[in-house]
Amino acid sequence: MENSTEVTEFLLVGLTDDPELQTPLFIICFFIYLISLIGNLGIIGLVLLDSRLHTPMYFFLSNLSLVDFGYSSTITPKVMAGLLLRDKIMSYNSCVTQFFFFVAFITVESFLLASMAYDRYAAVCKPLHYTTTMTTSVCACLAISCYVCGFLNASIHTGNIFRLSFCQSHVVDHFFCDAPPVLALSCSDTYITEMVIFLVVGFNDLFSILVILVSYLFIFTTVLRMHSSEGRQKAFSTCASHLTAVSIFYGTGIFMYLQPSSSHSMGTDKMASVFYAIVIPMLNPLIYTLRNKEVKNAFKNAVGKAKSSLGFTF
Repeated sequence: MENSTEVTEFLLVGLTDDPELQTPLFIICFFIYLISLIGNLGIIGLVLLDSRLHTPMYFFLSNLSLVDFGYSSTITPKVMAGLLLRDKIMSYNSCVTQFFFFVAFITVESFLLASMAYDRYAAVCKPLHYTTTMTTSVCACLAISCYVCGFLNASIHTGNIFRLSFCQSHVVDHFFCDAPPVLALSCSDTYITEMVIFLVVGFNDLFSILVILVSYLFIFTTVLRMHSSEGRQKAFSTCASHLTAVSIFYGTGIFMYLQPSSSHSMGTDKMASVFYAIVIPMLNPLIYTLRNKEVKNAFKNAVGKAKSSLGFTF
């Protein structure tokens, strides 16, 4: 299809135009991004180095950290550049690329959360068959399917949106190239495009949420049948972090995307997007490590080995 786009670059409005707020916001974004990088790359490193973490649960967690690192790095550095250097210009191709990878990573995360729910179901409801159910090949197939679905979904949305003509304005009322603010600039009829977004996002979220809900329905049923309070507490503790991450991720995502464009408020969307695109990648490592004894022990062992190695060297 011929693309009659006349816009060659976009101007991102950013988080704020107030010069007094830009430096404090840059500092906040910098520390959030730094914590996100350290947390997510730290989890990946611990899972790779500690053989005790070579289990399906931590395999999916390391992939979740990789995805969080990916979509945080897709958005936050450009936001910081806009706040510090006032560099708010983004070329058309850069906008397409940013949108593609953001959608891809977000979709992969949603399916990974569903896979993690299935893993928790297998661990709690069928503990005796867990090792034969969640084999290495099964985990690999689930993870690969998440990435395939994510990048396929991103291809659909990117082609669907950027086939439109953008000839009215080049000012994106947002801090990154997201679907609602980019669609607002199109001089084409966006009804079909919006319907495709609504249906595809709705199907992906519905499928993922359904897997999560069914998994936890069986988990709660199994837990209620347990006679040991210690067993119940252990089962709930293994699921608490995942449930927290799911609630934050899907709650914000549904609020942002599953509503018609007529009810969109760019100010409200921008606030939700800050949490969705910048804060959540920082929260997930904290959620999965603060109450996780195995990760804490792996971290202590890694620090101990590092200290002994430095002591031996010097």
